[in-house]
Amino acid sequence: MDYLTTIGLEVHVQLKTRSKMFCGCSTEYGAAPNTHVCPVCLGYPRVLPVINREAIRLTVMTGLMIGSKIGEYSKFDRKSYFYPDMPKNYQISQYDLPLCFGGGVEIEIENGRKMVGITRIHLEEDVGKSMHFRETSGVDFNRAGIPLMEIVSEPDLNSPEEAFEYLLSLKRILLYAGVSDCNLEQGNIRCDVNCSIRPVGTDELGVKTEIKNLNTFKGVLNASKYEVGRQVRAFENGEKVVQETRRWDVDSGKTFSMRTKEDEHDYRYFPEPDLMPVVLSSKQIEEWKKGLPELPARKRDRLVKEYGIPEYDAGVLSADRATADYFEEAARLSSNPKAVPNWIMTEMLRLLSEREMEISQVLINPKALAELVSLVEKNTINSTTAKEVFGILFEKGGSPSEIVESRGMGQVSDSGQMAEYVKKVIAENEKSVADFRGGKEAALKFLIGQIMKLSKGRADPRLAGKMLEEEISNQ
Repeated sequence: MDYLTTIGLEVHVQLKTRSKMFCGCSTEYGAAPNTHVCPVCLGYPRVLPVINREAIRLTVMTGLMIGSKIGEYSKFDRKSYFYPDMPKNYQISQYDLPLCFGGGVEIEIENGRKMVGITRIHLEEDVGKSMHFRETSGVDFNRAGIPLMEIVSEPDLNSPEEAFEYLLSLKRILLYAGVSDCNLEQGNIRCDVNCSIRPVGTDELGVKTEIKNLNTFKGVLNASKYEVGRQVRAFENGEKVVQETRRWDVDSGKTFSMRTKEDEHDYRYFPEPDLMPVVLSSKQIEEWKKGLPELPARKRDRLVKEYGIPEYDAGVLSADRATADYFEEAARLSSNPKAVPNWIMTEMLRLLSEREMEISQVLINPKALAELVSLVEKNTINSTTAKEVFGILFEKGGSPSEIVESRGMGQVSDSGQMAEYVKKVIAENEKSVADFRGGKEAALKFLIGQIMKLSKGRADPRLAGKMLEEEISNQ
């Protein structure tokens, strides 16, 4: 029997704020346990929360990026549950009146593109972190109260692979908008996966399970694959799939039952009495909308159309907003925009990876890169020398033309000088000359390489090849 997979994701995103959601404690990562805490985020009695305005703005910005309807009137609610990592024994969240409704995230699928619907985006506070040792356990409350934006998708994903692509697309949007650092190692993004299957030909969704707190995209992919397989096996064995919360164990590659799934009434939601509703004017929303960047997918399509570069190159460049902006500035200044992506994707990104740097930190500016491309186009320098110049620019910055002139790195195109190289190489490589006469094209490449070696990489390889052929044929 064939089955249809249905997956919906609840993505918890730590917002890029300096202070917590309802108090002034720092959100800085890596501090000693329980040092970024105060009576508010520790849930002491007789203290009052204050809403972080920046968290509201960042959440609305996210909604605007994906086409959500912004709720001009929203409120916070108390979500009651009793875990050691929740100091107040309730979480301040949003229930029936969140900040954002609807919208969608476009993803790439095998046969085109697909829009994944968004149910809602709401704002809440994070909980603490439970820490378990050999004989004791403890809780670090530094995370308690950190602003979290929860993005809930519609059940529109039909495979673990689509879920993976959705997360990649969503992350790019969040980074473009600057609403989160999206650092998975620091827990900036965590994901709950709702998963169900049903036989092909049936319309009613199957019983869903929820896999909690996945903190890597690969974990989402692998946990979803296992859970789909587990439910298929259960269905075929006549077993009942129950609505429950499960956990993913990386070592065993399996999901395990944690508890039966809570329903909404179990949380006993009610309006937060210590906070006023959030009221946004249409003027304020429009003002924030003016600051929106271009969506990554739209930028990718525009780069292809505007600069004539391949879709693959546009995809790599648009994956990071700073890289895409760098390319556009260099391309606008360049005599050959199509040559710019190769320099960024091969030389630039390689060096950035080796040095663990961001493109915003490089000393070679877009104008210098455009100038370097121009020097190659004019045959002032060849590609080998250009790579050497690029390395100098990356380390020290400066002008490519000045570097070439001051170091005597210009390409040898003088026919007299080239003739001397050609005669010397032919005289010293009689076998290769004979091989070329015998029809071996590789022999000519070898001879050109000898000229490049003799000229210390400064010879024009095209001119060298042409003069070699002429000289050999005339002998």
